[in-house]
Amino acid sequence: MIRNMSKVDLIYRLEEKVLAGQDISREEARELGRLSGSDLYFLFAAAGRIRDLQAGNKVDLCSIMNAKSGQCSENCKYCPQSAHHQTGVEVYDLLGKEAVLERARQMEAEGARWFSLVTSGRGISKGDLFKILAIFRLLARETKLKLCASLGTIDADTASRLKEAGVSRYHHNLETAASYFPAICTTHSYQDRIDTIRACQSAGLDVCSGGIISMGETMDQRLEMAFALKDLSIRSVPLNILNPIEGTALENQAVISPGEILQTIAVFRFILPQAVLRFAGGREKALRNLQALGYLAGINAALVGSYLTTSGRTVAEDIQMIRDMGLEAVTNS
Repeated sequence: MIRNMSKVDLIYRLEEKVLAGQDISREEARELGRLSGSDLYFLFAAAGRIRDLQAGNKVDLCSIMNAKSGQCSENCKYCPQSAHHQTGVEVYDLLGKEAVLERARQMEAEGARWFSLVTSGRGISKGDLFKILAIFRLLARETKLKLCASLGTIDADTASRLKEAGVSRYHHNLETAASYFPAICTTHSYQDRIDTIRACQSAGLDVCSGGIISMGETMDQRLEMAFALKDLSIRSVPLNILNPIEGTALENQAVISPGEILQTIAVFRFILPQAVLRFAGGREKALRNLQALGYLAGINAALVGSYLTTSGRTVAEDIQMIRDMGLEAVTNS
């Protein structure tokens, strides 16, 4: 336990430690997670300086497309696409290459740098894999977008085939801490997610992995997830905030305060100083008019446009907000 030190002194000492290239300990991270009141403003500012000095002032923009929707066999409590929930989500099979290419070109024109295809389900069938590989080859030829895939559980062979088709990053969230995962999903394990991440890394794919906060977990469990991501050498970390959807098991889950969301982001920045911390789903509703403060607290990437089953801000609005915060949005233009 850290004693005999003011909270502001603690923040500055740990900032200096991180800027010197040293890791903060789990107990030090917990101390930051216990801060409250006006001390949080010092924490946000310190996290922003760490971002500037360790990761730079450029903000990476990515977009996703729901390429196959609904009827997922898994029972993840937050997900409107789960067949275990009754949400009225649109259900459709894998989209055709023309529809995907049209959407990709639109997002590229609006300023996205990355484009990811997401399919519902625990994994992807052999038939759909064949089709989606052809789609990725088309996107690699016809756009300048960096390509990402999010197809559920895959093995190293599938990861290698995706890389050969032009995919350079695979997205597969841990979702939450290992200690809390059984409270969120029981149809597959936390280890299953680790295995997919390692399979992708062994095939030479970069991995994008993060999770969802405000699902009933504690701050310590969020930090447990951050250290797990650090141990896995994850450099692209999307942070979603739960958007409780009617019909899901978490439809009545209370969303944590904007201050606690920003505090979580800031402590993640202390733990993962060089990572790409990515604003993802739920930020519009949960942070309301405080979204810009996420960049002050250490965010340096954003998922832009619509999400899988919900709408987001326009790309132009996000780019303007990034510029308003004195940062540079990185696009393909």
